[in-house]
Amino acid sequence: MSKTKSRSHPHCVFNLKCHLVLVTAYRREVITSAIMEDLEIHIRRVCEMSDVGVLEFSGETDHVHILLELHPSVMPAKLVNSIKTVTSRRIRKDHWETIKTQLWGGRFWSRSYCMLSVGDGANTEIIKRYIQNQTRPS
Repeated sequence: MSKTKSRSHPHCVFNLKCHLVLVTAYRREVITSAIMEDLEIHIRRVCEMSDVGVLEFSGETDHVHILLELHPSVMPAKLVNSIKTVTSRRIRKDHWETIKTQLWGGRFWSRSYCMLSVGDGANTEIIKRYIQNQTRPS
C-alpha cells in the first residue's frame, strides 16, 4: 500500500476524509457571492472548533461542496447538524432580506445532505485485495 499523510493522536493514527454536499432548501438558487463567502467563513469556524479540517470549499447557487478531514472522535451527523444550524442562523441574520422571497419557513438548507468517504488513491477494491493478501497466522 502507498503511504498517505496521516495524523496522530496519543492512541491512534488516522487519515479520515469525506466529501460533504449541502443543498439549499427547495434547491433554490439563493447563494450569492457574498453568501458563499460568509458560508465558508462560518463553516471553517464550526469545523475548527470541532478539530475538523476544511481541505476544500466551493459551490454553486444552490449547493456547496466541502472536503473535510475528520478526527476519529467526531460524529459526522453531529458535525453536519452543527454546520447547518450555525450557517442557517447566520445567513438568515445577515442576508434574509435578499433571499426571503425564495425561501419560506425560515429554512436555508434542505433537510438532507450527502456525505461520502474519500480515499487517497486507493478505492474499496484495492483495500479489500490488500486485506485479503495478508499472511494469516497458521
